[in-house]
Amino acid sequence: MNDNEERPVTIITGRVWRRKGGKSEGVHVMLVAPDDDSAVRTALEALAKEGYAEAELDQIGDMQGEPDEEPHLSAWQGALEGEVSIVTFKESV
Repeated sequence: MNDNEERPVTIITGRVWRRKGGKSEGVHVMLVAPDDDSAVRTALEALAKEGYAEAELDQIGDMQGEPDEEPHLSAWQGALEGEVSIVTFKESV
């Protein structure tokens, strides 16, 4: 990839906890980063800044195009604009 190409939106999936030993939530973090290591580091910093005490990240990958539905569509757009977008949801048991 050369410097003139737009970088893809990276998505990182996992779980987060507001407090240690508390109830977990599913999380999708979307951002644009130069590499996977930078993406993970930036995601963890953003989650800590938002008040999450713990995070367990499972998968990382590049998104293939624009999502179809909210809230992921807005998160994807935010990532393209330079934000670290965090989508949380209740995990299915």
